[in-house]
Amino acid sequence: MDKVWLKQYPEGVPQEINPDQYASLVALLEESFEKYRERAAYKFMGKAVTFGQLDDLSRAFAAYLQSQGLEKGDRVAVMMPNVPQYPIAVAGILRAGLVVVNVNPLYTPRELEHQLKDAGAKAIVIIENFAKTLQECQAQTPTRKVVLTSMGDLLGFPKGAIVNYVVRKVKKMVPAFSLPGAVRFKDAIAQGRTAPFKRPEIKRDDIAVLQYTGGTTGVSKGAVLLHRNVIANVLQSEAWNAPAMKKVPAGEQVVTICVLPLYHIFAFTVNMMLSLRIGGCNVLIPNPRDMSAVLKELSQHRFHSFPAVNTMFNALAHHPDFNSVDWSSLSLSVGGGMAVQQATAKLWLEKTGSPICEGYGLSECSPSVSCNPTDSKAYTGSIGVPLPSTEFKLLDDEGQEVPFGTPGEICVRGPQVMAGYWQRPDETAKVMTADGFFRTGDIGTVDERGFFRIVDRKKDMILVSGFNVYPNEVEDVVAQMEGVLECAAVGVPDERSGEAVKLVLVKRQPQLTEADVRAYCEQHLTGYKRPRIIEFRNELPKTPVGKILRRELRGG
Repeated sequence: MDKVWLKQYPEGVPQEINPDQYASLVALLEESFEKYRERAAYKFMGKAVTFGQLDDLSRAFAAYLQSQGLEKGDRVAVMMPNVPQYPIAVAGILRAGLVVVNVNPLYTPRELEHQLKDAGAKAIVIIENFAKTLQECQAQTPTRKVVLTSMGDLLGFPKGAIVNYVVRKVKKMVPAFSLPGAVRFKDAIAQGRTAPFKRPEIKRDDIAVLQYTGGTTGVSKGAVLLHRNVIANVLQSEAWNAPAMKKVPAGEQVVTICVLPLYHIFAFTVNMMLSLRIGGCNVLIPNPRDMSAVLKELSQHRFHSFPAVNTMFNALAHHPDFNSVDWSSLSLSVGGGMAVQQATAKLWLEKTGSPICEGYGLSECSPSVSCNPTDSKAYTGSIGVPLPSTEFKLLDDEGQEVPFGTPGEICVRGPQVMAGYWQRPDETAKVMTADGFFRTGDIGTVDERGFFRIVDRKKDMILVSGFNVYPNEVEDVVAQMEGVLECAAVGVPDERSGEAVKLVLVKRQPQLTEADVRAYCEQHLTGYKRPRIIEFRNELPKTPVGKILRRELRGG
């Protein structure tokens, strides 16, 4: 393919980045803490956290973790929405030489138990809203140290106390829980201030993050992201965004809206880490589902960068309060996580003057691997071209490269590609080629200019609002329900979320109802994995060998 895509690079964007620019992710963070000390790194509910405060609080948290007997390489889970405690905890975990395990706060006890056990997480930092979930599965996990935080913890008095009161008593968002021995976040910071901090030696090839991704075998696997993987992706994204960032007036701090959840690798790298690197500020949105609250928050800021998924762009653009926000300084809208739809892109450009630059990434790649040029004027419908230091090739089922215009599996090589799946050499072997390319499972084509387009999926994965749902996992859970003989899950097109889960069941007991199945799924599957459509049939279509033909279930 001869890297034809390099001809599409905007002026000033380098073909290569240097992933060895920093000795570790900690070196990158500490450079920014020093350089931008007085600047706001985060804004949350009207309160700012500066780079200097982030430095001070995360160092205290690192010392606290070390004082608890955690040693280099131990895993610490983080289960919170977008609150300032998140970046503080992450920076503290990394500075202590530990490994961040990002956890979706909406997980059910079953999902949380699997992840904590699989990662071998010795500690967890969790917001109290989800403490009951932990209580229900903690005994089955190795997670003994619990640091508990609440929504208003860093808002100061009296605002923090008011916010916590409203969350707990008025909105009743904190179910009763019992976690004996849990330490409050503020107390952990206070203890850490008086404890010695021993700076560990951290290398580029040490593990920084275990980022869990759905598994084709029905359970999710941890993508092992090294310090150098995340550093590389931060530098790749920075280089790629440079043409758009030129529109920001000289000397003005880049403000990014953080509406994507930080536990998702897209926001982890593109919001949190990239902003820290460039001395930018993230406006943290704790509940992106509340569109009125999101727009009210946005109306109070002048901002330049807005990474989001198609569903978010679409919902905002159609909201009656959209014009209460000043969009005039928006320089970069990046769409990722799921396909950006043409209608959404057209409406967004009309309303904001900022085209959505669609990119493509995977948890296994820290995540970004390709993007449309950020000086684009319009929607292309493609996933753009490979980022600096990144190579793509398209392979057929025999592992041979296919010519231009012919569909093949997109395979990626670059410094952002994971070291492998956590303790799963068999699964790692399935996705890595002998020459170091990662097989994405997505089928794509490339045109003569080097622009790639996704046309299909090799795996049966369902993509709901940017989140991977693996049919096997949904099927494994539902098959355990009394009254179910067999079942199959497939993705069907959905205007709101791109795709939705459709579940087709064969009953073992005639009295089984749709309401029973929904209640069961609510108990065992997090929101985006739950079926939107439930259908009962007398039998499922199968191959002669007995394998369920999922494709035949998508229609009708």
